[in-house]
Amino acid sequence: MDTKTIIAFAISAVLIGWAFLISSKPSNSADAGAPPTAVIVDGTQIIDITAKGGYSPRVVTAKAGVPTILRMRTNGTFDCSASVVIPKLSYQKFLQPSTVEEISISAAQAQGTLQGLCSMGMYNFQIKFE
Repeated sequence: MDTKTIIAFAISAVLIGWAFLISSKPSNSADAGAPPTAVIVDGTQIIDITAKGGYSPRVVTAKAGVPTILRMRTNGTFDCSASVVIPKLSYQKFLQPSTVEEISISAAQAQGTLQGLCSMGMYNFQIKFE
């Protein structure tokens, strides 16, 4: 075999290996199956949402009529997802780049679908109280 053939085989092997690694990567839990659910601790629901390049998870299922704490987590977040708006709660705040901001949601407010978004409207999340 000549040098060009060996190089072509090597490049092909690298590309096939890269494609295999990408395709075998486990799927994100927010993308597969049912939406994540809130956790109830001592009668209060806890919902964790990470804000960085969007919101994750984007949809959360929670129990309606239960006092809830929404934890907005940032870790080196400098994009517009750090500017959170929750119209139903009349909430708007610019989160610090690396923090956990706790937002209280009363039992009366924990009804229906709560929509949150960035100040530009590019990124959003939903909490479905059922």
